[in-house]
This record gives sequence, structure tokens and C-alpha cells, in this order.
Amino acid sequence: MNDCVTLAHGAGGKQTAELIDKVFRAQFANELFTADDAAVLPVPQGKMAMTTDGFIVSPQFFPGGNIGKLSICGTVNDLSCMGARPLYMTCAFVIEEGYPVSDLRKITEAMAKTAREAGVRLVAGDTKVAGKGQVDGLFITTTGVGEILPGVATSGALAKPGDKILVTGDIGRHGCTILLARDDFGIEAEVTSDCAPLWHPVEAALKAVPDIHVIRDATRGGVGTVLYEIAAESGVGIRLNAADIPVAPEVRGVCGMLGLEPLYLACEGRLVMVVPGDRAERVLEALNAFPDTEGARVIGEVTSELPGRVVMTTEIGSETLLPEPGNELLPRIC
Repeated sequence: MNDCVTLAHGAGGKQTAELIDKVFRAQFANELFTADDAAVLPVPQGKMAMTTDGFIVSPQFFPGGNIGKLSICGTVNDLSCMGARPLYMTCAFVIEEGYPVSDLRKITEAMAKTAREAGVRLVAGDTKVAGKGQVDGLFITTTGVGEILPGVATSGALAKPGDKILVTGDIGRHGCTILLARDDFGIEAEVTSDCAPLWHPVEAALKAVPDIHVIRDATRGGVGTVLYEIAAESGVGIRLNAADIPVAPEVRGVCGMLGLEPLYLACEGRLVMVVPGDRAERVLEALNAFPDTEGARVIGEVTSELPGRVVMTTEIGSETLLPEPGNELLPRIC
């Protein structure tokens, strides 16, 4: 097989079959993975959730992951936010002519490993090859289907005054990692992306407290953007305590140098949860039993004051209105 992807690999002939067989099927094979035009799948009882996401992150390899791992985590976590056990995924690749096959293997290996960790099966896909310069390396689109747990109903419109707001770990690490990986500022810091599939800790949290009101994946725009979305959808106010918001020292240092607010940096393995106030400790106990969410903590509460706004109590005790989300800080973050 060639060392690089050629236009012939996207032409549907012998070389396409070779690419699929030696790169994709070699990693994704399972009893439901199909060579036909569509996968035939068992349908679960009850409600299902379905989501689609595209991934164009730059650079495609970064500390803590790569575009392949990210593509699985993003879709698994979107399903998890709806209380849905991830069951099946499809993936579509748009590959630039000349892309190294060795990098493609690393990416598909990461996808397969992450899918196994999450308990989801890749069942179908598509491969296209674009001419040199028409695509920046590799773009991936994934679609996921999951089974919603009985009695679970989460939505950004369900936050109520008295609810507690949780994050599942320190924030802003993915955005900071990508920023440093681009090496635009000449800053050196040991920062690793938080990229992780989170279904298992979400499942444990929902079993402990089935009526969690809101679960959101804090990706583009970070935790701050998610909180403003929840405040608007539910018509409530949100009050945060700055001292309780977990930020790794290295991330805080980079943000301080560049004048960035960690609340608006992307996460790829962190969720925001809004839970009934009297059951927050049960949710924290469930989350802290898993390595990827063992830093979960309460960072604020939902109020009836200032609907649609997010207010933060600073570390010196004053109150400030958190700025509303503006333009994308970092394009091509996921």
C-alpha cells in the first residue's frame, strides 16, 4: 500500500477497497460493521438520541489526543448529555491527497481504542479523497445513536432556582493545549488536553440521581458560554463562586500571560451539570469515583435573580457580571 493517500484511494476501485480493508476495517471491525450500503442494527426499546458532529481541529495531533480520539469523544459526550447510552456510530472521512497513511493509522487506532472505552460500536462509514489544497489534511464527521436511560430527561430548559451547578473537573485545558500546540506565542507549558469519553461517569451520576436537570458538554466557548445558554433557555439567573472554579495552575498561568478567561476556553472532557440542590453531594460522589471526573465540584447555583445573566462572586468578595460570550477565541478547536 502507498505511504500517502492518493486520489485513486477515493475513486471507489481497488485502491479504495485496500484503504478501507487495511486501515479502517482493521481497526473498526465488529459483528455489526458492514461492507454493505447501510448497517442493519437492533433497535432498543424506549427513546433514542441521535447526534452528528464534524471535526476539523488544527493541529490534528496534540498532547492528550488527536482528531480521531476527539471525534469519538465529542459524539459520545453529546449523547451522554442527553442521558443516552452510546450504542452505534458512523464516521465519514474527507482526506487530502498526499496525507500520510501512517498518520491515518494512528488516528483510526485512537478512534477504535476510545470507542472500546466508551462501549460504542462503529458500524459504517464513508471515505472521500480531495485534491491537494482542497482540504487541510483530514476532516472527520461522526454520527452517533444512543438509548436514553429510563426516567431520564435532561434539557437546558430545566434549570430551577435552588439547583447547584457542577463541573466535572478543571476547565479550559483543551483550548489551552491547542493554543500552545500551534506555537503562535512561543509559550512553553506542560498542558494536556482533557479529551475523554464520559458516558460511564454520566451513567453512574444518573443512577445516583435520575432527575439531573441539565448536562452540557463545555466544548467551543467553554463553561461560560454553556452557562449563558442555560440561563437563557431556563429563564433563570446563575451565580458562580470564583474560588470554587477549578483551573490547573499551568492553564491559569498561560491565561494570565495572554489575557484570556479560562471560563471561555474549550473543554473536550468536561461537563456542566445542573442538579437538585439537596442531591448535589450524591452526584459528586458518583463522579469522583472515575479518573476522568474525579475533580468534580460545585461552582455555583441557580437563582431567580437577573434572569439570563451570570454573576460571579470574586475571590475578594465583590460581585461582577460575567461578560456574555463574544467571538470564537480559537477557531478550529475541535
